[in-house]
Amino acid sequence: MAEALKKRSEMDPQFQWDLRDLIPTEKALEELFSELESGIGRYEGFKGRLGEDAAVLKEYLDHDVAMDLKFSRLLAYAIQKRDEDTSQSASQALLSRAQLLLSRAMEASSFAEPELLGIPEPVMKGFLEDGALSGYRLYLERILARKEHMLGEREERLLAGFGQTAAAPSAIFTMFNNADVRFQAVRGGDGEEIPVTHGSYGTLMESRDRSLRQAVFHSYYSSYRQFSNTLAAAYEGHVKQACFTARARNYSSSREMSLAANEVPEQVYDSLLETIGSRLPALHRYVRLRKERLGLPELHMYDLFVPLAGGTDKRYPYEEGKRLILEGLKPLGEEYGKLLETGFSSRWIDVYENQGKRSGGYSRHVYGCHPYVLMSYTDSLDSVLTLAHEMGHSLHSWYSDHAQPPAYAGYTIFVAEVASTCNEVILFQHMIRQAETREEKESLIFQLLDRFRSVMFRQTMFAEFEWETHKMCRDGIPLTADALCSLYHGLNEKYFGPDMCVDPEIDVEWARIPHFYYTFYVYQYATAFAAAVTIGQRIFDGDKNALEGYFNFLKGGSSMKPTELLKLCGLDMEGPGVVNAALDVFESLLGSLE
Repeated sequence: MAEALKKRSEMDPQFQWDLRDLIPTEKALEELFSELESGIGRYEGFKGRLGEDAAVLKEYLDHDVAMDLKFSRLLAYAIQKRDEDTSQSASQALLSRAQLLLSRAMEASSFAEPELLGIPEPVMKGFLEDGALSGYRLYLERILARKEHMLGEREERLLAGFGQTAAAPSAIFTMFNNADVRFQAVRGGDGEEIPVTHGSYGTLMESRDRSLRQAVFHSYYSSYRQFSNTLAAAYEGHVKQACFTARARNYSSSREMSLAANEVPEQVYDSLLETIGSRLPALHRYVRLRKERLGLPELHMYDLFVPLAGGTDKRYPYEEGKRLILEGLKPLGEEYGKLLETGFSSRWIDVYENQGKRSGGYSRHVYGCHPYVLMSYTDSLDSVLTLAHEMGHSLHSWYSDHAQPPAYAGYTIFVAEVASTCNEVILFQHMIRQAETREEKESLIFQLLDRFRSVMFRQTMFAEFEWETHKMCRDGIPLTADALCSLYHGLNEKYFGPDMCVDPEIDVEWARIPHFYYTFYVYQYATAFAAAVTIGQRIFDGDKNALEGYFNFLKGGSSMKPTELLKLCGLDMEGPGVVNAALDVFESLLGSLE
C-alpha cells in the first residue's frame, strides 16, 4: 500500500523552511503587533498636513513605507504558517488577526491619497522638485496618475474597510481546496489502494497505466463536481467584488483596473488572445501527434500528461534535482550559482508535501530577509522545473531588494514570471544538449512542447475564460456552475481541436484553479513564457549583451514600467512579435518530431 502523507511534525526539519529568519520568537511576533498598533495611531497626526511642506510629506512617506515593511514581514509569516499546515486553527487565527490589523491600517491611512491628489498642482510640482523627496518622485507620480480613479476620503475609507470582506471568496476557496476537499483513493493494477492528493495527482497522471490515469482523473474531478455550486458561488463573489470596485473607481472594466495597477496596457492582453487564437492549429497538430505516438483511437484529457518517450521516466531525487539546476543554470554566471546554493542549504525551501500543506508552489519575499519557496517535490522532472522556476522568482527578488530602495524593490507580476520561466528555458536547453541518447533528447523536446502547451496555450485559455466570466458579471449574467462548466467545455474544444475528446470531468476544472482568485493574473504566464524563451535562448547561446541586459532587468524592481523593463532585454511586449516568435519555436520543435 502506498505510504500515507506524514504530519508536519513527522517531517525532517532540514526539508522545511525556517521561518525564524522572518520572526524568531513568539515574543518578537507580539512586539511586531505592538509596533504596528502604535504605527496605526501615528497616521492620525498626518491627516490634513500632507500639503504643508516637503518635510512633512517625506516624514509621512517614510512612516508609511516602514509600516509596509513591517506588515510585509508579519503577513508573510502568518501566510506561510497557515500554508505549511492549513488544518491548524492557531495559524488560521494568526492570519485573521494580521489581516484585521492590516485592514485597520488601510482605513487609518485612507486619507492620504485623496489628500495628496488635492494638493494644488503648483505646490505638488514644487514638492517633486524638492531634493528631500527625490527618492519618492516616481512613487508620487504613480499616485497622481491614478487621480481620475480616486474617490473622496469617506469613500476611500469605506473601500479600505471593505477589503477584508472582499477577500472572503478567496479565503473560502483556499480553505476548501487545501484543508477540506478529499479525493477517493483508487486501485492500482495489482489491487493496491493508492491515495489521491493534490501532490500526487500530477505524478499519477503520468502513469503508463491508462486505466489508473482514468480512475485518478475521475476521482479528482468528481470531488470538485460534488461541490461545484458552492465553488461557483465563491468564484462569482470574487468576480462581483472586482466588478464593483472597478465601477466605483470609474474604470470601464475589472480588467482595465487590474492591468492599470501593473501599468500594463490592455492591448497586451488582447494581442495575446488574438495571436494565440490565430495559431491554435499548431496546438491541434500537437494533439494529433500525441494521439498518434500513444497509438490511441481516442485521446482523452487524462492522456495529456503521460510521457511520450522513455527518457522522462527518469526520477530526480531532491539532491539530484538541485545538482541539475546548479549545472544547468551556469550560463547565468558564478554569482547566480552561489546564491542558488545558499538558498538550497539555508532552508529557504519547504520541500515535501505533508498533511494539510497548501497545494502548488510559490516564492515569497520580504525586504530585508531572504526569499522563501513552497512546493511539494515528488522526484519528477516537473518538480525539478518547478524548483528552478520558484528559485527564479526568489533570486529576482534578491537582486531587486539589493539594488532598489524599499519603495521600488517590489515588482509587478507581469515581469515576475519572466525571471522564473527563463530559468526553466535555460535548464531545458541544457538538458536537451546534454542528452545521452536520441530517446532521451526526444523525450525532453516533448517535455518542452508540453511546457508550451501548459503555459502559452493553457494559460491563455484560462485568461480567455477569466475575461469572459468578468464580462458576464458586468453584463448581469449569473455565474452558475452550469454556466461556468458550459463556457469551460467550449473553450477546451476550441483550444484542443477535433482530435481531443473533451471529457465532461474537465468541465469543472475552473473550480480548482487558485489563480482565478488573483484577478487577471494568468495571462502573464503566457506573455512571460514568450519573453523568457527569447531571453533564455540568447543567454544560453552566450550572448553577453543579453546577459547584461537581463541582470539590469532583474535589478530593476519597479523603478520603470514593466514593458520598459523588458526593453532592457531588447523586447517589445506591446505587439504580437514576441508571442509569435515563441510560437515559431514551438512549431519548429513540433515539425522536427513530426
